[in-house]
Amino acid sequence: MSIESLKTEPVQHSALSAAAESRGVNLAFLAALAASFVVAYLPTYLRLAGGAWASEQEGHGPIIMAMAAWAAWQQRNKLRSIELRPAPVAGWIILILSLLLMAVTRSQDLLMVEVATQIPVLLGCLLLIGGWKMARVFAFPLVFLVFSVPPPGWLLDAFTVPLKAWVSDVVANFLYDLGYPVAQNGVMIMISSYELMVKDACSGMNSIFVLPAIGVFYVHEFVTDDPVRRILLVLSTVPIAILADCFRVLTLVLGAYYFGVDKIEGLFHDATGLALWLFALILFFLLDRVLVFVGYLIKSTLGRSGRARGAA
Repeated sequence: MSIESLKTEPVQHSALSAAAESRGVNLAFLAALAASFVVAYLPTYLRLAGGAWASEQEGHGPIIMAMAAWAAWQQRNKLRSIELRPAPVAGWIILILSLLLMAVTRSQDLLMVEVATQIPVLLGCLLLIGGWKMARVFAFPLVFLVFSVPPPGWLLDAFTVPLKAWVSDVVANFLYDLGYPVAQNGVMIMISSYELMVKDACSGMNSIFVLPAIGVFYVHEFVTDDPVRRILLVLSTVPIAILADCFRVLTLVLGAYYFGVDKIEGLFHDATGLALWLFALILFFLLDRVLVFVGYLIKSTLGRSGRARGAA
């Protein structure tokens, strides 16, 4: 091994450092901000991991954060085309106020606000590093983190109870029309000799919160040239989530009818949760393909009409 090969790694590291410094980025300051963020929010993430993220209704938090991180990574090439102009005054004001709010809400056990403060904290860090131009580059990942904020209990209760009753009513009426011995009272479904209660986890609230996030992420990353298609896809996520939840409850009720209540607990119940997501995603992407096909037909028809008028 030559002396030159031994010096390759230090030279590369120096070159990277020089390139970063030439763009006005202080690597030590950047590392200090990253370490401070981890230290500040590690208790929050540990609390979420032992509580909200461990539940079926709010277990999507880590997935949302991973999607936001991926979207941020996709913006890395844009950083080369912008001039970094740190905004220290605005950055420090936003950062300090956000951290103070985080400390207060943590002491008062306001988890929703505590988690939400990571968004302005990250904004403050971006302003300190590269200014408003850098903040605009990462605007979508920052806003997308809103979907990772666990909703307050009062909001869940306000929507969960009527949604459970509605889903129970739809499933019971559908099975009754098919000739099954079924009745329904509120969130209770009676079929044959069994009584089943539609619980909160089966109300569909988790999918109603998550599927719009998936729709927003999908249209932002992969649908860039058709605003009508983007709007329709995002608007379709809530009805698709409710329809998928009806499918899950229907599967559980039929499973209880044919195999018994004991057989639908545990693995079968968890499997229907996975089937719900598969069903919802299939419907979402089928709708997307239909919209693409309809858009193609409309463009082809308009193109033929334009050529016909031109020939005339």
